[in-house]
Amino acid sequence: MQAWKEYQEKNKDRFLQELIELLRIPSVSANSDHKEDMKKCAEAVKQRLMEAGAEKAEVMSTDGHPVVYAEKIIDPSKPTVLVYGHYDVQPPDPLNLWHSGPFEPVIKDGKLYARGSADDKGQFYMHVKALEILTQTKSLTTNIKFLIEGEEEVGSPNLEKFVAAHKDLLKCDVILISDSAMISMENPSMDIGVRGLSYIQVEVTGPNRDLHSGVYGGAVGNPITILAKMIASCHDENHHITIPGFYNDVVVATPEERKLMAQAPYDEKEYKQDLGVQELWGEKGYTTNERTGIRPTLELNGIWGGYTGEGAKTVLPSKAYAKISARLVPNQSSVKITEMLLEHFRKIAPASVTVNAIELHGGEPYMTPIDSKAYKAAAKAIETTFGKQPIPVRGGGSIPISSILERELGVKIVFMGFGLDSDNLHSPNEKFDLVNFYKGIETIPYFHQYFAV
Repeated sequence: MQAWKEYQEKNKDRFLQELIELLRIPSVSANSDHKEDMKKCAEAVKQRLMEAGAEKAEVMSTDGHPVVYAEKIIDPSKPTVLVYGHYDVQPPDPLNLWHSGPFEPVIKDGKLYARGSADDKGQFYMHVKALEILTQTKSLTTNIKFLIEGEEEVGSPNLEKFVAAHKDLLKCDVILISDSAMISMENPSMDIGVRGLSYIQVEVTGPNRDLHSGVYGGAVGNPITILAKMIASCHDENHHITIPGFYNDVVVATPEERKLMAQAPYDEKEYKQDLGVQELWGEKGYTTNERTGIRPTLELNGIWGGYTGEGAKTVLPSKAYAKISARLVPNQSSVKITEMLLEHFRKIAPASVTVNAIELHGGEPYMTPIDSKAYKAAAKAIETTFGKQPIPVRGGGSIPISSILERELGVKIVFMGFGLDSDNLHSPNEKFDLVNFYKGIETIPYFHQYFAV
C-alpha cells in the first residue's frame, strides 16, 4: 500500500538509528558479566515496542534472562500473529578479527556491521517497525503479540517453562519468526524447516598433572593426541558419520524434494571464493545444499588443552577438551542423539585416559507445511515486494524453541527471514544489508494483510 511505503520512506533513517542504539547494548547471554546489559536491552526492547504502538509491553522474569512480551489487540475475533525473536547475541570473540568494534555499529558499503545485526536484533526489529507502520497508517488487520527472549543463543533453557506457564497470554493462530536467511535478494526463499541440535563437551584426562614432554613423552598417553584421534574416528573416508545408530531415525528426503531443492541457484566457484577455500568437504552422494539442509552433521566447535600462550613450553598436558555439536534432521531426537554421543566418546576412549562427557544444550528439528494459510500468506507477501515467488528451502541452522512453541501452543510456525548466509552469523564482522532490513519492513505488513483474509 502506498501509505505504508510513504511512512517507511519518511521514517527510515529513524528506524535505522533505533536499531543502531539497540546494537550498542552488549547483550551476550552466555557471559555472566553481561547480566546487567541483558536487563538493559530487555527494557530497551520493551520501550521500542510501546513506541511502535503496542498497547501492553512488559519485561517478564524467568529463571535466567528476562523475556519481553507485548501485544496489540484490535479485535479478539480477528486472527492473532505471535512474533518470536531474541535480543541476546553470540559472544563477539575473537575480537582481533573484527574490522570495527562488535558493539560499535558501522555502516559500510550499504551494510550494517555489529554483533546481532542479523541475528537477531535487526530481524526482529523489522517486525517492531512493521507494527508501527500498520498502527500509524491505521491499517492493522490482525492482532499482534511479541515474544522476544534473551536466551536463544544458549539454547533457550528457560523458555519452555515460561511458555507452558503463559499459554493463555501467548494464544495465537500462527507463530512468525525472522531468524533465518534467504538465498539472495534476487532469488528470495523461505525456510520450510530447520535442523535440530545436540551439543556436548568432552574432557579427556591423562596423567594427574602436566608433565615434561621430554621426560615423559612416548611413555604416557597425550590427552590432546588421543582426543584428536577419537574425533577423527567419527567420520569415514566418505565423510559419513561412523557412530553406530546415528542415522537410524533420519527421514530420507524424497526424490521430489531433492529436485525442488535443486531449483535453488548455486554457484560452487562463487561459494568457495566467498569462504576462501579451494575445495568443499562433505558427505559423499549429496550436493552442498543437501549437506547443509537435509542431512545431519557432526562438527567440532572448539578444542583446547596444554600450553597455548606465546612462545614454547614443552608440556605433555594432563587434560584436553572439545566442544562438539550435531545438527539433526527429522525424525532424529536431540535427547537420543546426545546420549548416543556421550556414550560413544566414553566407550572409544583407550585405557590410558579417562573421559568425562557432558551435555551443554540441544533442540529438535522442525518442519512447517507449505500448504498452510500462513505459509501461503508469507509467500504471497514476499512475491508482492520482491516480484518473485520464494523458493522453499531447508535451513541448516537450528531454532531450538520451534518444536516447543508448536507443542505448547498448538500452532504452526512460519519462517520469514531476510538475512543472507554471508552475514557472518556467529563470526567476526557480522552484518545485515540495509536493503534487506528495509525490504523486511516493507514486506511484513503484507503478511498480516493476506493472513487476515
